[in-house]
Amino acid sequence: MNVLFPRSATRRYVTSLAALLTFSALPLRQATAQDGLDAKGALEVKTKYLADLDTVHVKVLALANAIPADKYSWRPGEGVRSVSETFMHIATEYYLYVPMLIGAKPFAEMGAPRELGPKLNAITSKAEVIDYLNKSWAYGKAQVEGVDAAKLAGKMKMFGREVTFPEMALGMAGDLHEHLGQLIAYARMNKVVPPWSK
Repeated sequence: MNVLFPRSATRRYVTSLAALLTFSALPLRQATAQDGLDAKGALEVKTKYLADLDTVHVKVLALANAIPADKYSWRPGEGVRSVSETFMHIATEYYLYVPMLIGAKPFAEMGAPRELGPKLNAITSKAEVIDYLNKSWAYGKAQVEGVDAAKLAGKMKMFGREVTFPEMALGMAGDLHEHLGQLIAYARMNKVVPPWSK
């Protein structure tokens, strides 16, 4: 049996992946056919994207609480993110990339966007990490909730190329789930069972 990923966890991962792919399948077909979404399609993707942000946040927060404070500096190898750095990377995504995804302004309280990551990475205590995970998720979610679905129709520019909102949402959701999986592995390597697996 795989110690890091027992069968039950693998089944849940496959189910989650299938749900994630399903959540954007119809809008992606629309985008191909219409060179973008109409407002109704964009609203559907927005609603499902918000639900996925909630799902990821609940599990990330559960791991943040379950992993002991003395393991927050643990890393699987040199040059790889530590536990706290991985949590704070997720906080950076909520503060910076989620707003960019919908054309909103990134969180400005900590200075220019390029300064946000290094400043958040400097936060290593368990209590502060959990506080920032909650604040950043609330900020990112509020930005998505506040955007008019009609603004998400058609194509947008991101990182120098034109993309549709479903493409960006799926890419960002995939990245957040990747880091969730990373944290599950970190937890299990430190003999911490993810709370929802008990």
